[in-house]
Amino acid sequence: MKIIALAGNPNVGKSTVFNSLTGLHQHTGNWPGKTVSNASGTFRYNKEDYKIYDLPGTYSLISHSEEEEVARDFICFDKYDLCIVVCDAVCLERNLNLVLQTLEITNKVIVCVNLMDEANKKKIKIDLNKLSSILGVPVVGTSARNKNGVNNLLEKLKSTDFNNINIKYSDEIEEKILFLSNYIKEKVKDLNPRWVAINLINYNSSLYKKITEYIGINLLEDDFIQNQLLECQNFNLVDMLVTKAEDIARQVVSYDDKNYKNKDLKIDKITTSKIFGIPLMIVMLMVIFWLTIKGANYPSSLLFNFFNFLEDYILKFLTLLNLPSFLIELLVSGVYKVLTWVVAVMLPPMAIFFPLFTLLEDLGYLPRIAFNLDKMFKKCKACGKQALTMCMGFGCNAVGVSGARIIDSPRERLIAVLTNVFVPCNGRFPTMITIITIFFVGINGSSLYSVVLLTGVILLGFILTFIVSYILSKTILKGVPSSFTLELPPYRRPQICKVIIRSIFDRTLFVLGRAVVVAIPAGLIIWLLANLTVNDISLLNHIATFLDPLGKLLGLDGVILIAFILGFPANEIVIPIMLMAYMATGNLVEYESLESLKNILIANGWTIKTAICVLIFSLCHYPCSTTCLTIKKETGSFKWTLLAIIIPTLIGIILCFLINHISNFI
Repeated sequence: MKIIALAGNPNVGKSTVFNSLTGLHQHTGNWPGKTVSNASGTFRYNKEDYKIYDLPGTYSLISHSEEEEVARDFICFDKYDLCIVVCDAVCLERNLNLVLQTLEITNKVIVCVNLMDEANKKKIKIDLNKLSSILGVPVVGTSARNKNGVNNLLEKLKSTDFNNINIKYSDEIEEKILFLSNYIKEKVKDLNPRWVAINLINYNSSLYKKITEYIGINLLEDDFIQNQLLECQNFNLVDMLVTKAEDIARQVVSYDDKNYKNKDLKIDKITTSKIFGIPLMIVMLMVIFWLTIKGANYPSSLLFNFFNFLEDYILKFLTLLNLPSFLIELLVSGVYKVLTWVVAVMLPPMAIFFPLFTLLEDLGYLPRIAFNLDKMFKKCKACGKQALTMCMGFGCNAVGVSGARIIDSPRERLIAVLTNVFVPCNGRFPTMITIITIFFVGINGSSLYSVVLLTGVILLGFILTFIVSYILSKTILKGVPSSFTLELPPYRRPQICKVIIRSIFDRTLFVLGRAVVVAIPAGLIIWLLANLTVNDISLLNHIATFLDPLGKLLGLDGVILIAFILGFPANEIVIPIMLMAYMATGNLVEYESLESLKNILIANGWTIKTAICVLIFSLCHYPCSTTCLTIKKETGSFKWTLLAIIIPTLIGIILCFLINHISNFI
């Protein structure tokens, strides 16, 4: 079986090429020793079997982030038979830098110029034959989303046209490269000595460390090499390679319409405007929230009815097995109830929110959000890419935490991880929306008004994110904000089917699966606490009574606190647990209507002040179990996971305490 590396810049359609080649024969896992996910797949062509690795997107082999390191290490040090480098036909000049760097390592390269359909729309013409002649390797034009050119790409897999015309530098530099490569060729094992020599001249600590590990010796300890490198101090091969990429692009790319970028630039004047950029972002989020809230109610109701229908049959089946009634109650009223409640409340909003979010991503709008918020994060000594992880957190904080991999600096990545919980995920939306509707909008009030108030709560979460990011950067995570390259890709028509499939399988089911794993034991614990009694009072109510003084201090009560504690597996079950404790039932209770829920809450001492404190505590408390597991996995540290729990909870306690006592004083 032949091994293929699939490389390319972000946003070039690399994964679309991968999907076109492999179809359903794909596998997703993690790179050894890394949290970065990998996608590999197999396919057969002309009686030959191939295994292809879809590498993380990278602009350069001089990497910064963990994902870029994975791509770099595979291209530079792994064994493969062929490397396909995917380029964007609309931005070929920028993409050629990675092509040239790869050609310095191996000549077994096929250049796939993708998005040719986009280039045609913008009247951009690329002379693929001339490009192939300049580079000395096969070049194929494709429109992978329509599968145009994919067969041509397959035909090139058996190509022998790998001449790899070395990218020449000045005579002085070429002389040094040749001299060094001849001197070290016996020491670098099976690495390309010319490439190693180039990287000695163009020193990068991270890459050189990897080279040293691979060959087992430190070349810089050699006095002869040190003396040679002293004469190369003024050589900047990175800039020269960029200049070479620009020169090649000028030779092979022509524009029938010189103003092809004008449309995107006009849109960017609005979306990245100092005046309209932030308000537009807020309006966009409000629209997504409104669609999610309105759209989730009906499927949630259907799921509840379906699970209730199944419950009767499960009860009958377990009874036929002659299981003890205690065990049946535990399995059905405990485990099954909690599990199905989490699925019914969690699945519909995610199934709506994630595709909407992915549509914005596919459209090219999300990088504009990061651009708009970059200055704010810079003032907090954090990274502008944190804006993207915040957006991911709206769907699920666990996704936002894992999305922090895109941030190059480990310090700034930790800041993003520790503050992501201040963005309310859709698991907290049901509690927030219910409280807002009952106490601030009215049962028959406008859903638009509910969305406006919900957006206000979310903006408070934004403010807290900035404040906490600043405090962390000045204390335990001190440092100077790093610079980064943020690509503003051209606006593209989203691929609706691909978006739906990707968001459901890559995000919705992934998050739901983790929540289900934790919900099963949680259902067991909740039922036991609600049904085991001491002096005819359940353990749940005993604990609530014990916590009541602390709850009252925060403008809450003991039942609310125990509901949030037991809601650790999934925030969706907070209100049902409250009802279970208030009504002293042995299992989760579904409220008949918002009016009946309001009456129950008011009868148990709720006021406007209580509602405000519950909203604040919903926004500011420890992450759910799924997110905590993700934080532990991403950071590899119990310390940072514990800190991610303590920080928001402490802020929630302080805010609720202040609101309660200021309200009492007034």
